[in-house]
Amino acid sequence: MKNSTLYYSVGPLLYCPANHTHIADSIIQERFGQKYSLALCLEDTINDRFLAQAEEILIHSLRQLYTASLSASFFMPKIFIRVRRPGQMRDLLNRLKESTGILSGFILPKFDLQNADAYIQAVSDIHCDFEQTCYIMPIMESPAIIDLNKRADVLYEIKEKLKPVEKLVLNIRVGGNDLCHAFGFRRNNRESIHGIAPVANIFSDIITVFGMDYVVSGPVWEYYNKEGWDDGLRRELADDRLCGFIGKTVIHPNQIPLVNEAYAVSSEDFKDAKAILNWDETNSSFVAASSDQQRMNEYKTHANWAEKIMYLAEAYGVRQPTHPPASL
Repeated sequence: MKNSTLYYSVGPLLYCPANHTHIADSIIQERFGQKYSLALCLEDTINDRFLAQAEEILIHSLRQLYTASLSASFFMPKIFIRVRRPGQMRDLLNRLKESTGILSGFILPKFDLQNADAYIQAVSDIHCDFEQTCYIMPIMESPAIIDLNKRADVLYEIKEKLKPVEKLVLNIRVGGNDLCHAFGFRRNNRESIHGIAPVANIFSDIITVFGMDYVVSGPVWEYYNKEGWDDGLRRELADDRLCGFIGKTVIHPNQIPLVNEAYAVSSEDFKDAKAILNWDETNSSFVAASSDQQRMNEYKTHANWAEKIMYLAEAYGVRQPTHPPASL
């Protein structure tokens, strides 16, 4: 489990095609609020024939944001570029020049054993030649992790390969739609992806392999309008949290506040976490009732949970308790 709020702070990651010409204006005007991160995508959302044009638009957008930040005050999200290939990272950094200062890092799609060495070498080379820290977020979505006969070996080998750059891995991400695509699945706005057993089993294995050492973020929810989309998202977010995911990929600004709401810490959890982490280790008992006398807190059993709650509280805030109306 990562020991810094930084790894928990990506939050709702808003995906945007890199050829969106108004993205810089939207950020400067704070149209998406002040609690999200941004992914500018050069991969699946861009037609191959228009990749060069999308790169130029992306570079212009980041230069526009960088220039605006020198004279205006506005919320600057963590910004990541979803690339297609390892060499594209260095190429973009060279072309961005001083505006690399507002770039947080890169998203590495379809990360698997076929491309892991090349991506990791490219990341290592970048940090030898550039002063700026560039974080990475590999996406587990390759068909290679579907095969039950090889999945565990593949995931553990990927984890081993990531060790040299572990501190730079801000999140491990999962490609829910890509994995569903492999099976020909698509959930409706009332169904959680965690109810699709073949995909949920892959998620479970990813959490098992990576979840104790990395923050693993939840899959995209593709509904953002019409009746029921928000209830469906809340349902899936509850499943995400229960299964160990933190944060979520979003594809529309409507989804941002719901993700932030879902990961805000309850006041009960916050109080219990503080009590557990401040436990008097000279006390003869490592078990006590919670502050509201509702559940048992145990120092040896709940310490890791408590530490994670404190990071979430710093990243997402603490929800105030809601009190029922007084009876007449």
